[in-house]
Amino acid sequence: MVSPYIEQILKARVYDVAIESPLEPAPRLSERIGNEVLLKREDLQPVFSFKLRGAYNRIAKLSDSAAQRGVVCASAGNHAQGVALAARRRRIRAVIVMPQTTPQIKIQAVGALGGEVTLHGDDYDSAFEHALALAREHNLVFVHPFDDPDVIAGQGTIAVELARQTGGHLDALFVPVGGGGLIAGVSVYLKYLYPGIRIIGVEPQDAAGMYESLKAGRRVTLERVGLFADGVAVKRIGEETFELCRKHVDEIILLDNDEICAAIQDVFEDTRSIVEPAGALAVAGLKKLAAREHWHGKRLAAITSGANINFDRLRHVAERADLGAEREALLAVCIPERPGSFRQFCEILGRRSITEFNYRYESEAAAHVFVSFSLARGRAEKDGVVQALRAGGYTVTDMSENEMAKLHVRYMIGGRARGIRDELLYRFEFPERPGALLKFLDAIGSRWNISLFHYRNQGTDYGRVLAGIQVPAPEREEFLQHLNDLHYEYADETGNPAYRMFLGA
Repeated sequence: MVSPYIEQILKARVYDVAIESPLEPAPRLSERIGNEVLLKREDLQPVFSFKLRGAYNRIAKLSDSAAQRGVVCASAGNHAQGVALAARRRRIRAVIVMPQTTPQIKIQAVGALGGEVTLHGDDYDSAFEHALALAREHNLVFVHPFDDPDVIAGQGTIAVELARQTGGHLDALFVPVGGGGLIAGVSVYLKYLYPGIRIIGVEPQDAAGMYESLKAGRRVTLERVGLFADGVAVKRIGEETFELCRKHVDEIILLDNDEICAAIQDVFEDTRSIVEPAGALAVAGLKKLAAREHWHGKRLAAITSGANINFDRLRHVAERADLGAEREALLAVCIPERPGSFRQFCEILGRRSITEFNYRYESEAAAHVFVSFSLARGRAEKDGVVQALRAGGYTVTDMSENEMAKLHVRYMIGGRARGIRDELLYRFEFPERPGALLKFLDAIGSRWNISLFHYRNQGTDYGRVLAGIQVPAPEREEFLQHLNDLHYEYADETGNPAYRMFLGA
């Protein structure tokens, strides 16, 4: 039986505002992984994202009477711009509810397209509930970002273009997944025409709503989602998109943020364009599955879904891309304080390019070095260096996968606080909004002494903070209650080896 979505996709109205995005080769990446890699460049759309396809198809199909009521949506960026553009095309009102943490660049972009921006709540879910309330209160038409047949059909027009551009000669297609509207529309069409094409969804490890739902056999709601790839940061996938993905999607691949950063660099090196983290997901998933399956000579395509990235986030991307691609290693090494030991250490590293080097005299017995260096042969080369250092009598700890070391400690090398007592170390995530830090200090700093504090703005909606706090043992239960009352995400890092070696008492 032919799905009704096939006709809906073929009749979708998107080209009043969208372009047929090019399918471009990625020669550098193709050569490196031994497969033909093609990029479906949805980041080149007028709002730099595929989202305008579904938004416009939904709004274009409204009756005149419904359209004149106006539309409302909730979004932190790409869907908002699609709705604003579509509404402007139809000359109707568009109310866009965005979280208060939304970067100013995205708010300005929506305003420039004629959208009426309302800021509400600290996350997407709060904005979503407020948008539904506005729809009821003002009789506006709610435009869902993914769980709507017209939106799904609009996104499915990408598959029509892919089928024409490849003639169906494709081994696998990789698709970023948030709420599931894009992969649902693309998979239902391509699987109907070419059942042999593998459809692979790609999600961040900290926003794996589709992965967890398919594994459970039902939709699940995530307690929280990471916001680095904010374009796919969805706690609960769509009901309709879940059903379509159960039928048509072959697999979901999960990635960490470093792998995403590496893929942003891959796209840049082949196109000289910078995609957003969600826009690079599919490329990162393509690389991961090709390596896992030992593919060679396959024809693989990835949808680069968007390019709405904040400029200040590029610093974080650049810092983490080489780690994600295993082109850089990060090691902590204990060097005995004896003549020639430092020279011997450098000789083992050889002529490798050192990307960071931090040294601090520790005692008459030993010193600690925090070093990062470039790799030409990935993990195998790093393992070889670690083995050579250990054979030379050095104590080595690989910090390449240690999140606290990568986020904080590498920027804090400088010695220990002598004589400090009862220090606990915690890693926090603060929402980037006025008063968040003061709230923390009011709850903690007025009662217990803060002995260490480190924060770096990463250009995301959440700030990462590392704090050392002196808490005597009898007061620790009360202290933990204070932390829980804050409702900030936190992790106890007191036992982390990076802290023990470089910062702890």
